[in-house]
Formats: sequence, structure tokens, C-alpha cells
Amino acid sequence: MEKIRLMALGGLDEDGKNMYCIEINDDIFVVDAGLKYPDNQQLGVNYIIPDFSYLIENKDRVKAIFITHGHDDVMMAISHILKEADFDVYATALTARIIEDEFPKNSKKRVKVIRRNEKLNINGHIIHTFPVMMSIADGIGLIFETEQGSIVYTSEFIIDYDMNFDAFAMDLNTIIRIGEHNVLCLMSESVGANKPGYTAPNHKISDHIETYIENLNTRVIITLYKQNLYRIIEVLELAKKYKRKVFFHNPDHLKLLKHVEDLGYYKIPLNTIITNKEFNNDLDNVICVVSGSGKKVFRKLNNICIGEDKILSLRKDDLVIIASPVVPGTEKEASNMENDLYKADVKVIKLNKGQLLSMHASKEDLKTMLYMVKPKYYLPVKGQYSDLVNNADVAVEMGYTPDKIIILDNGQFATFENQKLYSTRDQLELNEILIDGSDGTDVSGMVLKDRETLSTDGAIVAGIVLDFKTKALIGGPDVQSRGVIYLKDAENLLNEIGNILVNTVKEEVEADCYNNMTARVEARDRIAAYVLKHTGKRPMILPAIVEVNVENNNG
Repeated sequence: MEKIRLMALGGLDEDGKNMYCIEINDDIFVVDAGLKYPDNQQLGVNYIIPDFSYLIENKDRVKAIFITHGHDDVMMAISHILKEADFDVYATALTARIIEDEFPKNSKKRVKVIRRNEKLNINGHIIHTFPVMMSIADGIGLIFETEQGSIVYTSEFIIDYDMNFDAFAMDLNTIIRIGEHNVLCLMSESVGANKPGYTAPNHKISDHIETYIENLNTRVIITLYKQNLYRIIEVLELAKKYKRKVFFHNPDHLKLLKHVEDLGYYKIPLNTIITNKEFNNDLDNVICVVSGSGKKVFRKLNNICIGEDKILSLRKDDLVIIASPVVPGTEKEASNMENDLYKADVKVIKLNKGQLLSMHASKEDLKTMLYMVKPKYYLPVKGQYSDLVNNADVAVEMGYTPDKIIILDNGQFATFENQKLYSTRDQLELNEILIDGSDGTDVSGMVLKDRETLSTDGAIVAGIVLDFKTKALIGGPDVQSRGVIYLKDAENLLNEIGNILVNTVKEEVEADCYNNMTARVEARDRIAAYVLKHTGKRPMILPAIVEVNVENNNG
């Protein structure tokens, strides 16, 4: 009988960075490959992706990567992975287009388009896709058939019977049929596991904003997360109903809507959208949608608020609706934006998480899924540790005993043999990959520590110039301080720092043990101790010893 191992490279005890591995004997199938946003202490980091070195080390065993939908937290690491190995990536039509838009160089040849309800045979293994409803169209769950029973991965989902768009609709009949067969393990999302009831209909933005759009004659500005296609369509439908125009501040939204229309998923109401060329800031009967991913949506509105946007500026009669609830890692930007909005003296409506539920499964959604699928084991995924525990509690309420519920850490394997959980002892040591800048550079913890030091205690740069042959001092010392001490009080301190550097070199030269590197290290330690004693600060110390060939310079 086949040996089954389940493991997460990311997504457990964290928000985002989802990446899960299903191993069937020697073959590895990867589900999702996403990012998460850094916290405020991770200075200069754009985003964080999973440590996928395990996949590169075992690349011959990796048979497919499935991307279940077009959100950053499940797909934005794929480009980095494809730079390292030519894995086959499977995604539905809209998701494939989004991936190709984001990563045209790395993904065009590797992405294979699949349907929302399809049976695949990959290296002799049968995998089924099934439609699930979430905030973006074309979302899927996955079923991996094994000799021990099926492994079912739900992805994000909600159960909503009031759905008029097939590209969003969930196929409950397929899920019920799954439960009629032997299901070894259900992997189900956990983000909304603490919320009572069903998510529907409390996920709909229309219920909160329709009154304003109906009754106000002035302009409405609304923030949305870029990839929440469901809410974009809600805004377009309201605009159509009340004969308003819609202006998308972010051109990526128009590209996304063009894909949706080309695929036949949704028809954009005629003459509703205003382009950049048609828009001007004096238009009244318009809904301006400001969108972005993560922190970007709050930064964009903040720029508009303080008059630094080239297209859109606030007017006193504007109504601003904040319909992008704060998510982990965006708190500071959201607070700054909200503060500046109130300074601008415009009317602000803020929809919080309690009013507007994100399109993730709540308790009754999770219970319904468990009831339909009837798994032998339950594995909560996607969420902070408290979310995983809340999801486990849902299973307990459904009659599952603790030995049938598996809570793992990232890198920890759940091994199944003979239809039973055999072990969770095996563990990979994982490190996060911190991506810095548009070039996708991985930055180390030491770099972040340096940035933190610079942001809190400043820096001191001390430099001298030596004769390359004699090691005699021919220039300096020159000492510069930034963010350490008030300039008026700095002269004596800076002079002494220069003396420390000169004396350190002099001592090593006299002892006939001078080495440029060791001298700089020794000088740095001495200067750091001196500065700490006299200022109480621990700035970054950067000694520079430049050696020049005097004879060549004179010649």
C-alpha cells in the first residue's frame, strides 16, 4: 500500500505564504506557492516566501505544482521557484492569466490550464479538481486518490447558495460524491474558524454601501483589495443599478476585468467604466475604486489624501469608504491613512472585520464541509496557530476525537501507513526567504539587523588613508555621524573616535601584526564600546582603512 506524507512548507502558524506538499510514495505534489507581507520590524523587505529548498533538492520527485486561485498568498512565490527548476504548474484559466501577467518571463511555458471540474492523470496518480467559492473566480479544491483513501484540499471557500456567477459557484454535488468514498484526510482552511455561523451573506459589500451610492449625489471613493474580484463586481453592479460611472485608479483592475470578460465569466456593464483619459477630478456621479495588494492599498489612498497623487485628489464633499479591512502586516499603513483622512475633513465610513466578513469559511461552513466529505483524519491548514486550534475545535464539535485531528508546524510531516496516522516525528528545518526590492533579492537576518540598528541608533563612519608600503598615516581621520548625537555636542566625541581608529592601526603596525580586516574589526569594537559608554547608544560602526601606493600616485 502506498506511503502518504503531508507537510507544509508555509501557511501554518502564519498569515499567508501557503505551500503544501502531498507525497505519494516517491512522488511529490505541491499545492500553492504564496507570499506573506512583512511585519514592521522587517525593514525594507517587500515580501516573504516559503523556503522551497526541499523541492529543489528533490526536484526529480516533484510531479506538479497546483495553484488553486489567483491570490498573492498562494501564487506569488511561483516565479522564484521556476527560476530554480522547470516544474509543471497547473492552474485554471483566470489564475493562469494572472500568473502570466505577474511573471511573463518565468511562467509562460510552464503553466498548464485545467478546468474547475477535471480528472487528471499525472505520473499514474489520479487527481480531481472541484469548484469552490471564494473572493476570486476560478477557485478550485483538489482530491488526490491514493490506495489508503483520498486526500482532499479545500483551498479557501464559503458556502453561498445565492450565487449567480458560475465562475464563482461551488459544486456541492461533487463534494457530496467525494464523501461517498473513502477519504483519508481533509485539509481545510482555518482563517475564519472562530467566526460563528456561515460567512454568507455577511461577505457582501453591497449591504453596507448601497445606501450611500443610492442617496448621495457626490463622489464616492472606495478602497478594495486588488484581487477581491467578487467585490469589484458588486461595485460594478451597484453602479449599473444607480447609473453611476466607475473609475479604477489601479489599471491592473481593468486588466483583470478584461480577462474575466474574455473568459465569459462576467460582462462589464456597458458605458460604466471611465478610463484615465476620460476621468477628471470634478466629476460627481462617479465611484472611484482605489485598490492594491496588502499595504499598497492604504499607501495609495494616503498619497491621494495628502495631495501626492497625479490623478485623484480629495474634495470636501467626498465620501470615502474603507472596505479593505486591516490584515496582518498592514496595521501601520492603515492607521496612517485613516489619520490623514480625518485631517482632510472628508466623510469616512470604515467597514471593519466584524461588519464585513472576509470570504473565508466560518464555523458552519467548515462543519458543512466536514459533514459532506466525512474524512477519517482532519488537518487544519492556512492560519495562525490559534486559527488552527479553533478549526480543530470545530472538528471536535462534529464528533472527531483528538487522535483524528492533526495540527502540524511548517516542515513537520504527517505520515500515513495502512490508512492510519503512523508518525508526525519527521521534521524539516525551514528558513523564510525574505525578498528585498523588485529584483527579488533574498536578504539575510544580518541585513535586517543592520537596518534596524540604522533606524534606531544611527551610524558612525570613520576613515583614514595609509601608505600601502609603510602603513604611515597620510589622510584623516575623517569621522561622520548620522542619527547618533546632536551636532553641537559631537566634536570631542568624533575626535576621540578618530584617535581610536588611528591608534588601533598604529598598535598593530608596531607589533608587526597589521592586517586591514582585523584592524577594522578591532577598531569597530573599541569605538562601539567608547560610544556606548559616553552616549548609551549602539550605532552601526563602519571603519574604513584605505591603503594607497604613494609612489604610483606621485609618478
